[in-house]
Amino acid sequence: MEYVYFIPYFVPLAVIFISIEVYISVKNNEHLYGWKDSRTSAFVGIGAVLLQIFTKAATLAVFALVYELFLPLREQLGYTGLGWAWWVWLLAIICDDFSFYWHHRLSHSVRVLWAAHIVHHSSSYFNLGTAFRNGWVIFFYKPIFWLWMPAIGFNPVVVLTAMAINSTYQFWLHTKKIGSLGHIEKFINTPYLHQIHHSRNPEYLDKNHSGIFIIWDRLFGTYHPGHTIHKKTFGVTTPPNSYNPIKVITHEYENIWQDVKRAPGLGDKLKYIFYPPGWSHDGSSLTVRQMRKSEEMKQSKVVTSYIGEEGEQRA
Repeated sequence: MEYVYFIPYFVPLAVIFISIEVYISVKNNEHLYGWKDSRTSAFVGIGAVLLQIFTKAATLAVFALVYELFLPLREQLGYTGLGWAWWVWLLAIICDDFSFYWHHRLSHSVRVLWAAHIVHHSSSYFNLGTAFRNGWVIFFYKPIFWLWMPAIGFNPVVVLTAMAINSTYQFWLHTKKIGSLGHIEKFINTPYLHQIHHSRNPEYLDKNHSGIFIIWDRLFGTYHPGHTIHKKTFGVTTPPNSYNPIKVITHEYENIWQDVKRAPGLGDKLKYIFYPPGWSHDGSSLTVRQMRKSEEMKQSKVVTSYIGEEGEQRA
């Protein structure tokens, strides 16, 4: 069975849905799109789709190599491969989403990986167009998180197809036109849950990393239902402040380089590369965990102050 990279064939359909969303936005004066921002997303997205034509071929070759490399081990275990049965495809989609979750989560918690992924989050808008706004560097390291699948016997074509299905599914997650879907969100990722992931509100940062099945976030403690009174603000805490596509793709690498240069020692230099985004040796910036802790301390002080005032009034 040959692998067909079908994402380019999906693009015309995606353009139709984007056009419909733009029409609704203009008609209702909702400002879901910005011209300069959309132009940047289009440039980055087209480049990403074209780049993947070549990286997918390389990924298929690497997966095939791993598949053959682990064949003797699988034979010792009593099987050569998992085959093409329907349950294999279903299992592959589940395993793929598990891989995506950890790839995605680490892309938020390791700064050098975040430098590639921040491109996707850099827009202050949340619309179907942002689904294609993917950093180009990410395609060179992303397959590493899937190597275990051909190793245990998933055919490389099955793995790549499952990855493409996951990517296609995530397109519709990038819209504000679909609200909460209730009980479905206990198991499946939805546009409402993905809005939370793209929000830069402190309580929403680094939440809901799953692609298709939200169960991974529930299992590993990164789930947020989002049913709060806070208005969602989209984008990142360190924006590129530019609509230049190349600047958008490279700005966090530039920030890392500047931080590495000012770090006092080798240990701190490495931490600026591999520690979570926001880590600093001098406290000049904060990680998500530090931001949340700071916010909790502020709220605790407010509550303590309020209780103290209530006590004085009663006295």
